[in-house]
Amino acid sequence: MNNDCKNVNFNEQKLAEYKKMAEDLVSKMTLEEKCSQVINWAPAIERLNVKSYNWWNEALHGVARAGVATVFPQAVTLAASFDEELLNKIGDAVSTEGRAKYNNQQKYNDHDIYKGLTFWAPNINIFRDPRWGRGHETYGEDPYLTSRLGINYINGIQGDDKDNLKAAACTKHFAVHSGPEGIRHSFDAKVDQKDFWETYLYAFEKCIKSTHVEAVMGAYNRVNGEPACGSKTLLKDILRDRFGFEGHVTSDCWAIKDFYTGHMVCETPLEAVALAMNNGCDVNCGDLFKNMKQAVDEGLVKESRLDEALVRLFTTRYKLGIMEGQTTKYDSLSLKDVDTDEMKALNLKAALESIVLLKNDKDFLPLDVKKIHTIGVIGPNADNKKALVGNYEGTASRYETVLLGIEDFVGDDVRVMYSEGCHLYKDKVENLGQVNDRMSEVKGVCDNSDVVICCVGLDAGLEGEEGDAGNAYASGDKKDLLLPGLQNEVIKCAIDSGKPVIIVLLAGSSLDLGYAKEKAAAVIYAGYPGARGGKAVTDIIFGNANPSGKLPFTFYNTTEELPSFTDYSMKGRTYRYMENDAQFPFGYGLGYSRFEVSDVTLPASVSEDKLDTDVCAELILSNTGKFDGAEVVQIYVASGEKDAPRYQLKAFKKIALKAGEKKKISLPLSRDSFEIVNEKGEFVLSKDRKYKVYIGISQPDAVSEKLLGQKPVMKEFTVV
Repeated sequence: MNNDCKNVNFNEQKLAEYKKMAEDLVSKMTLEEKCSQVINWAPAIERLNVKSYNWWNEALHGVARAGVATVFPQAVTLAASFDEELLNKIGDAVSTEGRAKYNNQQKYNDHDIYKGLTFWAPNINIFRDPRWGRGHETYGEDPYLTSRLGINYINGIQGDDKDNLKAAACTKHFAVHSGPEGIRHSFDAKVDQKDFWETYLYAFEKCIKSTHVEAVMGAYNRVNGEPACGSKTLLKDILRDRFGFEGHVTSDCWAIKDFYTGHMVCETPLEAVALAMNNGCDVNCGDLFKNMKQAVDEGLVKESRLDEALVRLFTTRYKLGIMEGQTTKYDSLSLKDVDTDEMKALNLKAALESIVLLKNDKDFLPLDVKKIHTIGVIGPNADNKKALVGNYEGTASRYETVLLGIEDFVGDDVRVMYSEGCHLYKDKVENLGQVNDRMSEVKGVCDNSDVVICCVGLDAGLEGEEGDAGNAYASGDKKDLLLPGLQNEVIKCAIDSGKPVIIVLLAGSSLDLGYAKEKAAAVIYAGYPGARGGKAVTDIIFGNANPSGKLPFTFYNTTEELPSFTDYSMKGRTYRYMENDAQFPFGYGLGYSRFEVSDVTLPASVSEDKLDTDVCAELILSNTGKFDGAEVVQIYVASGEKDAPRYQLKAFKKIALKAGEKKKISLPLSRDSFEIVNEKGEFVLSKDRKYKVYIGISQPDAVSEKLLGQKPVMKEFTVV
């Protein structure tokens, strides 16, 4: 299936010209000048009219760390949209703002870090374990979903101009990387060939082969004994030889230093430099490649290999059109094109599409504001700006928290009473106060309210990257699935008040919501919904919008059911291999309308040589409810093989329908949809070539069936 947006092949003639220009430029450099250019803060070479350039910039969900830009929902929250076209539009918006900011920075000779056009995003690692602090940077736990969203985000970032990249995207972290954060500088991720290819490399291969992504970033950890940023297996055998990657490779930041301080595969900085460069790392985020001249002088690195890296790097700069004398169609963009009304509208749309309604007891939502006199808004994330944005974020011109969203919506017609309720993770708000120092206020707010909206969860100060989190958790990872601090006590207090309670979870990962699932009137997973997230949550609660998000990861009941965090086997993990029932399943989400799938057709059998052309599932999707809305049609394929996944997502499409409307939908499948991975890491058809194909609005599990009141249609399919 190929429904990529703006997937434009670069002009081959132009590419050859740019590569020749890069080769000519590199041939004029001295060895000292060459060595200066393979560190992320590459200095100017004035005699050759080469400006200084810093390769390090971030755009995970908006242009980051360089002032005002649109702060879209965090990556894993965007994944809940299950909307490829939306991800493409956001990628395009991000590169528009990135170009506009770059042009302004260049105008004033600002070449600082976070001021270039090489964006180190997206993160397409697999969110294999809910404890991983960086999981909210990813597109969730499923390789197929990750690949589809990654492809479209990359295409949006890089643009549709055949002559110039709008910006350069980067797939990271290559590869087999998803925690623990605290030991990432010394950890060896050991993985068998089946999991390696089926789970950890799948999205990388699809993104690299489908998009001509400009860069790949290595990971901190080792993979089966080799440090990822100096791995011959990863960077040469797989990335270059098997995937056909033609761009440049960057190390993760200061990762090469880990070769001799953490991984202990080298004894000296010089050996680490040689290992990384010789095995395919082209630019060092960090300062270790300052030893490159010595490595070349001593014969540890051939100058021809250094030249190869430089040609790749300068080819990227020429493709971007940012070298001396170049012009592009993007040069007219300015700060007037940043934070526009159109960007704000797209940001709100993204948040609305990504919010997941997990529970709606007796259709409690949407609320009718005309029937309410007082609303209680409580919880540490009700007015927490950090809980809107996640990490790797930019700066918004305005942050709309849930509290502000509700106040703006109800105006003077409804009284809004607010209590922080508790600290996000400590046992009191005021250092000199007693434990649980806001509980009396919570009780008073609940007593005086007709309905209570309780905003709980995490923020990027609790879950995130090692070195960034700075809290009692394990270097940014979670130790368990419990809400931190006194948040559960606040929830119980609200529910004990007897007033209807709406739980809003703002977090980038799953947490234990068992009590809320049982007792609350409604439960909303808002993720990290971006700078306009509070308005989006409010629009959902009051029916200005119909929720359509689906969970991109599993909500487990406990960590006890999971394998060890350091175990990279997929057995027992994610919806594909878990053995217990989920609290809330991958692919699940409610709305205010009921959508029904009918008239499903799928060929009973197809010959192997026709798998890529003749397999198409067709169905009628009907909105039988009273609200306009959107639904995600999902197709899962099960092979029945003993060690294969239970079933796997292999197609999806988000469809908007008005109330009472129906539409015929066609979703193609391909050979890839029916291949499984054997113990050798080979993609093969199942032994008996018989499959079960599930077509509906959820995965075919008992929990989804119970929560939705319907189950997918199952069709048997055979490859002959």
